[in-house]
Amino acid sequence: MDFDVIVVGGGHAGAEAANASAKMGLRTLMLAVNLDTIGAMPCNPAVGGPGKSHLAKEVDALGGVIGIAADATYLQLRTLNSSRGAAVQALRAQSDKREYSIWIKNYLETLPNLTLKQGMVNRFMVEGRRIVGVELAFGERINARAVVLCAGTFLEGTIWIGKQTQPAGRAGEFPAIGLSENLRSLGFTTGRLKTGTPPRIDGRTIDYSQLPVVPGDADPDFFSFLDKRPVLEQIPCHQTHTTEKTHDLIRANLHESPMYSGMIHGVGPRYCPSIEDKVVRFADKDSHSLFLEPEGRSTYEVYLQGCSTSLPVSIQEQIVRSLPGLENAAMVRAAYAVEYDYLPAVQFTHTLMAKDLEGFFAAGQILGTSGYEEAAAQGIVAGINAALFALGSEPLILPRSSSYTGTLVDDLVTKEIGEPYRMMTSRSEYRLLLRQDNADARLTPYGRKIGLVDDHRWALFVDKQEKINSEKHRLATTRIHPEQNWNDALEEYGEELKQSVTLAELLRRPKVPYAIIESQAPSSVESPFAFAMALETEIKYEGYIERQKSQIAQAEKHDNVKLPTDLDYNELVHLSKETRERLNRIRPETLGQASRMGGVRPADISVLMVYLEAQRRRERELASAAR
Repeated sequence: MDFDVIVVGGGHAGAEAANASAKMGLRTLMLAVNLDTIGAMPCNPAVGGPGKSHLAKEVDALGGVIGIAADATYLQLRTLNSSRGAAVQALRAQSDKREYSIWIKNYLETLPNLTLKQGMVNRFMVEGRRIVGVELAFGERINARAVVLCAGTFLEGTIWIGKQTQPAGRAGEFPAIGLSENLRSLGFTTGRLKTGTPPRIDGRTIDYSQLPVVPGDADPDFFSFLDKRPVLEQIPCHQTHTTEKTHDLIRANLHESPMYSGMIHGVGPRYCPSIEDKVVRFADKDSHSLFLEPEGRSTYEVYLQGCSTSLPVSIQEQIVRSLPGLENAAMVRAAYAVEYDYLPAVQFTHTLMAKDLEGFFAAGQILGTSGYEEAAAQGIVAGINAALFALGSEPLILPRSSSYTGTLVDDLVTKEIGEPYRMMTSRSEYRLLLRQDNADARLTPYGRKIGLVDDHRWALFVDKQEKINSEKHRLATTRIHPEQNWNDALEEYGEELKQSVTLAELLRRPKVPYAIIESQAPSSVESPFAFAMALETEIKYEGYIERQKSQIAQAEKHDNVKLPTDLDYNELVHLSKETRERLNRIRPETLGQASRMGGVRPADISVLMVYLEAQRRRERELASAAR
């Protein structure tokens, strides 16, 4: 069997990688340990949230699938931080975990150029320093021009409940044993990380009567920029909290936790800590909020968000019953921690291809991230570049100024990250430019150029941009005068018209929303303007946006300066020994990438700039002497 691209793994990274490669016309094979768990949501059955929703919308804008799947299978849609600025607002979908997985599998099964096959990779086949295929557990060999490894938590995976452990990639699924050793034999460095999941509760045993309700939005936003999104009945979530009894139980049983007893050596996610971590690290807090989130329309199981733990089952049951509303709750699935091998991403380039093994790509948790959205974003980047590599075409490299996806990849391959990486809006210095509402404006042209964006999506995109530009022109050229009806409408916001202004000038006032213009001088009397948030943000924050564009232009000067691939940094004696070691280990591709490495100071960049200028001068002198 021969393929252009093989994708190893059927999770969120694997789904996006396979989709991208197949839609670009490459003969693509997806290998999954279990075809029934393609697109599975083993942890929180949700998509989005701060930073993560930006990634999901960016993947959709490029032509990916996570946004469409989330829109097709939601239980609830809610915009978080809606009272704050547009840069940090985030859409979140509570998903039907079973329907989501079924949707992804059905979609992939019908995708032209894609073959699904159940099988476990035993080793990678290599000729010289180039990947040529994979060998499966029972000896079957499959050739390919490029391979994308999306193994999630399966490499030497081990799950823990209390001091009991068993090999597993996740509960009930075999781990990939021996593949880590094969990767090390090929020259890769591996590390060990840990993540976890909370218990699941039988919803029929929960007393919701006294618990605060967390409803979905009455008029929800969606992840995909496509049209014809389904309108589904929304199911509410509920909120509970830990109590003094909960904290006493946890503190009294810390010795039973494999993490606190030293049995787990992998580093866990800082921004998604276990309940034990919360109680210990935030000892001054009397209570922590937890959320009861339904897992699907066809199941009574409820996800206890915020209560990840690896304590023994008997302790977990006591903790659950110490929570308000759960005094008589039945736990149907125990929480557990999973420890697994990963490949530090500094061994890969911005294309997510290995620096020292041509044609070998990786994406997802295996590169040290946590979360479905982070995996999906890496998956589409790796899938696109694996396809372009197989075609012999120029790779796609998304600069960090273009997207959260670009920021994610740049952080991973530039910085030595020793814990599961989670995307947050604070990760980007350009977050006012990288908003949810304009992900298509930023990335859909990329998707169109490489063949992921079809004619229908492109027509919708072009129509949207034309309407926004037309409305911006109308606002900039329509002048209004102080009149009673305008001042009556503005009074609610503490504003008034004292002289004539354009609608755009009025909208620039911090307190004035686009809704006033919609009510007083609408673009159409038939229907409200569909892209109000994107338009309002661009006009209201125009000055700040221009300032960020100037910052990007300055940063790109460094990003456009290539560093020699064979440069021995030990020769640069004006750099500290630590900096030389780090530069030799990571081998940044550009001056900009070097500047973002942890531990590299502005003075070090100055040394590199002096060296590069000296090199250019010598080359000019040699060229002149030769003439």
